[in-house]
Amino acid sequence: MDSKIYSINATEILDSRGIPTIETTVVLNSGYRGTVSVPAGASLGKYEAVELRDNDQKRYGGMGVLKAVASVNTVIAPKLHGMDSLSQGVIDKTMVELDGTPNKSKLGANSILSVSLAVAVAYANHQRVPLYRYLNTIFGAPLPTSIERMPTPTFNVINGGKHGAGNLDFQEFHVVPAMNKPYHVGLEMGEEIYQSIKKTLAYRNVTHAIGDEGGFAPNLFTNLDALEIIMEGIRQTSYRFGTDVFLGLDVAASHFKTDRGYQIKDRPLAFSVKEFIEYFKNLHTKYRLLILEDPLDEDDWANWTEITKLLGTDMLIVGDDLLASNPERLNKAITEKACSAILLKPNQIGTLSEFLAVVVLAKKHDIKTIVSHRSGETNDTFIADLAVAIQSDYVKFGAPARGERIAKYNRLSQIESELFPQK
Repeated sequence: MDSKIYSINATEILDSRGIPTIETTVVLNSGYRGTVSVPAGASLGKYEAVELRDNDQKRYGGMGVLKAVASVNTVIAPKLHGMDSLSQGVIDKTMVELDGTPNKSKLGANSILSVSLAVAVAYANHQRVPLYRYLNTIFGAPLPTSIERMPTPTFNVINGGKHGAGNLDFQEFHVVPAMNKPYHVGLEMGEEIYQSIKKTLAYRNVTHAIGDEGGFAPNLFTNLDALEIIMEGIRQTSYRFGTDVFLGLDVAASHFKTDRGYQIKDRPLAFSVKEFIEYFKNLHTKYRLLILEDPLDEDDWANWTEITKLLGTDMLIVGDDLLASNPERLNKAITEKACSAILLKPNQIGTLSEFLAVVVLAKKHDIKTIVSHRSGETNDTFIADLAVAIQSDYVKFGAPARGERIAKYNRLSQIESELFPQK
């Protein structure tokens, strides 16, 4: 039997926050199938592709996705019926043209992405090859890439901003194993430090509820308090700070930028942009940051260039809201030298083919890559295979806790055991 598309069917499921999302199954004439569910973010950049929601306040507070399900089942499915699942680029282009908007707002980026990824899974199953191998074949067509290493995990151990309890301004506080550590060693380090931080919080009688991404959401007073808690947690392990493990921040600065400047709890007066850059310089001196994500507003291109020039040789200046996995914005960042790394989220752009094109552009210009989850996740592990396939420098899947995060870390463990068996 052949690899042409026999049927496509979408349903509404719940994500890790109990909010609806879409899951799609593509069945081929051969009987092989692929099922993928897509995540959703709580902290959305304004340049992301648009997910389709019902906005029916009588149901799930307006967050239902029955419209997105209908987009797949009544519009996309009939159009793609009989097309060969081997032709990923043609299928994705067909859906983009069917939508006809610049941001996929008609059919919904969630609808389109669910089909795009499910087609790839179905074809990999049809070929009876691991998903990461098949994705690497697609990616390698424009940019030959051999699979030689596992991505390094970066663990979100304390959740703030829109992912936490609301008392910390910065969205994510990370511990990052050194890149020379094998994946399984990095995972062990992350988990042991995570548990040590839990004990540290308990010792200090600090509330340590869990945030959206599995990190702790403590009732601390300042962002520096969170960094100090992490440092104390690291000191209680055998790992050496600055050698074995480093720190990272996802600042998500656009979400607390005001007309007065950058207002955070660490001081009563808002920071001017120049003061805020100096603040990060001082943070780096004290905490040796390895990753600094979205340190400034997503439209402040000139100062992104300034902070990258000042700090970009010592750490990765990562564009998430700045870039939104968008090729036009990445091109501008390359031209203006506005960042040194890109956070990559498939649902920010909406199809597998467009996502891979962005990665090719980044790698050709020596922009480091970090494949990322979203705060509203499912147990789907597609992005773990994807990260290996494109040889991403890092993966950002949240804390080493909660099932929807652990599923992805465990998938990387499975891939590592296949590719690089431990002796």
